Amino acid sequence: MNAALKPYPVYRDSGIEWLEKVPEHWAVRRLKASVEGCFNGVWGRNPNGYDDLVCVRVADFDRTSRRVRLSAPTRRAIAPAERGNRLLQWGDLLLEKSGGGEIQPVGVVILYDHDAQAVCSNFIARMPSSPNCDPVYFTYLHSHLYRIGINVKSIKQTTGIQNIDSASYLREKVPFPPQSTQVAIARYLDHADRRIRRYIRAKEKLLALLGEQKRAVVHEAVTGRIDVRTGQPYAAYQKSDVEWLGEVPQQWDIRRLRSVGRFFKGNGGTKADETEDGVPCIRYGDLYTRHRFHITASRACVSSHRAGAYTSVRYGDVLFAGSGETLEEIGKSAVNLIRGSAVCGGDVIVFRPSIDLDAEFMGWSTDYRSAASQKARMGRGITVMHIYASELKCLAVALPPLSEQRAIARFLDHATVTIDGTIELTHRQIALAHEYRTRLVSDVVTGKLDVREASAELPGSGSGRNREPVR
Repeated sequence: MNAALKPYPVYRDSGIEWLEKVPEHWAVRRLKASVEGCFNGVWGRNPNGYDDLVCVRVADFDRTSRRVRLSAPTRRAIAPAERGNRLLQWGDLLLEKSGGGEIQPVGVVILYDHDAQAVCSNFIARMPSSPNCDPVYFTYLHSHLYRIGINVKSIKQTTGIQNIDSASYLREKVPFPPQSTQVAIARYLDHADRRIRRYIRAKEKLLALLGEQKRAVVHEAVTGRIDVRTGQPYAAYQKSDVEWLGEVPQQWDIRRLRSVGRFFKGNGGTKADETEDGVPCIRYGDLYTRHRFHITASRACVSSHRAGAYTSVRYGDVLFAGSGETLEEIGKSAVNLIRGSAVCGGDVIVFRPSIDLDAEFMGWSTDYRSAASQKARMGRGITVMHIYASELKCLAVALPPLSEQRAIARFLDHATVTIDGTIELTHRQIALAHEYRTRLVSDVVTGKLDVREASAELPGSGSGRNREPVR
């Protein structure tokens, strides 16, 4: 989209290390010049039916669109005396003052673009925009500042909670284009953001369809709906007496895992033991491979002298995650296809077959749709879900003769490779779209690219609150 965009005609030194040069006609001022104040929010009391207002929380921040999301608003009783300069107006900037963490530090700034009467919580500060300062432009500018870590310099941490010194943050110097240029930049970036977000949503829908297609292919193969050798249904079927399996081919056997192997809990040390080289150590996260139900490598190793403190795993062992945040994650499994020495951590449950089973077939059959449904019913917990070997022993699988197991594994490897390739490509396309959007915002708000003409050519002539919202 920015192929036709060019730099401004003349630049000058900004005097700011991270900004370097700015267009000659742009000013450089402190952030505090862009707002009329910084007013702490209020949490109020439980709703009472007559003082109730929407109270915007950090949880309502949509960091992707940089807007407040009010799909499930919180209401709090805010007495008239507590409202004053805390009442939100369209175009206010909301600064996260407390919260955050190591991965997502405090200090993000979001635009309030609603007409609903509301306040913000005590973890947020309201910053009304100054006259001649376009709030949408400054929303994009703040997002760039957050990305490059300008906010981090003003963070103070007490009792484990990050707090941002708003006075310190607002003393940072930033570019101030003329108001007409601010409006042009905001219009252009909103237009670009809508297009990029539509593109990403379309790709995410494609991922969902591809995932469903793959699950259907695996389900039909490992439950015998289709004979992969002929592409047709089997000649005869029998009742499995397992609700989620239904009928299976006549010559297949229905077995609980407890009857074809044994379970034991993984045992291991801490992340401090991990090294770049040594014995492969399979952790919980290794089970969540993007496409396959097979583990051919681990993300970490342990030194040989520490490996004895871990549980040894063999080729063909099926490994289950002992916990997960959702029912869908419970018991996520993969088969170990690492040849040679390997160990696993204490967050893994190991199933070792006691009869001759095809390892790759077991990888597919213990994590397909019906197996996942069984494991979801076995999960326990509220915040974090857990599953135990005592439940996994009851997992029912349909076992064809060994030759058919091998044929199914070969078929699925071939049948899913194209789907997996498309999934991988789609993930890369989404990642590139995110990177493009980040780079575009950075180049435009700092004046590296001139979008004034491009903005004037966009359909519609809205500005300020009349612009089409980014959703």
